[in-house]
Amino acid sequence: MIQAEQAFEYIDQSGLERAPRVERLHELGFTWADLEDEEYWLDAVAVMRIETYQELKEAAAALWAILDKAVRYVHLRHDLYDLLGIPPVLWQMLDDCPLPEPGLISRYARFDFAVAGDGTIKLLELNADTPTGYVEASIATPWICAEAGIGSPNAAMKQQLAAAWSVERPDTVACVDYGSHEEDSGTIEALAAHSGLDIRCVDCLDLSIDEGVVKDGEDRIIERMFALYPKEWMAVDEGGEALAYAIESGKLQLFNGPHSIILQSKGLMAAVWGMYELGLLFTEPEREAISRYILPTYNKAVFSESFVSKSVFGREGGSVRIFDDSGTLEIEDEEGYDSSQLFPVVYQKRAEMARIMTAEGELHLLTGMFVINGTPCGLLGRAGGPITGNASHFIALGVRGLEDVQG
Repeated sequence: MIQAEQAFEYIDQSGLERAPRVERLHELGFTWADLEDEEYWLDAVAVMRIETYQELKEAAAALWAILDKAVRYVHLRHDLYDLLGIPPVLWQMLDDCPLPEPGLISRYARFDFAVAGDGTIKLLELNADTPTGYVEASIATPWICAEAGIGSPNAAMKQQLAAAWSVERPDTVACVDYGSHEEDSGTIEALAAHSGLDIRCVDCLDLSIDEGVVKDGEDRIIERMFALYPKEWMAVDEGGEALAYAIESGKLQLFNGPHSIILQSKGLMAAVWGMYELGLLFTEPEREAISRYILPTYNKAVFSESFVSKSVFGREGGSVRIFDDSGTLEIEDEEGYDSSQLFPVVYQKRAEMARIMTAEGELHLLTGMFVINGTPCGLLGRAGGPITGNASHFIALGVRGLEDVQG
């Protein structure tokens, strides 16, 4: 049903026979549309107004530059590393490794936005280290949108990934439990395939490190590796310090690069908001973008209205808690890993997400925007509860008006 002047309309396709569509997506490389008899993929399209999409793309570009600038301010300042929750085992690595050129601290990243029903856009977080959802966005979404006759801006993702990796040229891509963890395995296989390079996929658990030299399970030396391995894990994993040394010593080039951990920290948003309030670092156009798109974020709960707390390195909804206007806990994620036991917490003003009525009931719509090789280039839709966690569904995001004009 189309709602006039709303940022999204919902096109329900659940009346179509699901099995052959799941099989077709499987053939394309999206093999986890159904997970353990659960429907991860909602057979529908959430269609964004082109005006909302254009603003979202401009917001992503502006915020990408702002956060890049903030990382350069933080770099080499150990007091700020500590404030952002960067584990000390990574500090030497961050100091020793040169910063990439502007806009390319991470070549493979994803913003998560709360886009309200009226089109108001607020940044929730930036996944700059190890974002997933690439297969859903680059492979499944264009096919689903084409089947529905809706335009998609996601076709450019493959070309941007190939351009990024033609520079980085990893010889290996890795994830934990490669071959058995379906989503992560499928993600690194798609990245490798879209790169156009001859790349080997391996399991992080099979890696060995000796005096900085990293080898896979077949004793092959790895020199340039992309890994779906969150860098903060180096602080708690048995081999974390050895991996950090391999990077510090230059024997391993890891992608995304080391400084993506600074971009990844939600503490960076608190730092940006703090500098905005103090009138530091940012130009007037940057300040306007911060005011418009970044939520007030602090290291302490100072709100008199509904707010959210989250670990600076929380992932998949883990550690997220929502509080009401009186500061009373309203909702918390109970499925994801609560990393607030290991890392500091930030507090952020609550933002409204658009709600869509689906066969599963009313769901909140989270809007992801990939930034690959420095360019905003692909949408990812997730639908679930007020906290977008592991139980959320994938839904294709299309753009009304891009059927004839791509961008």
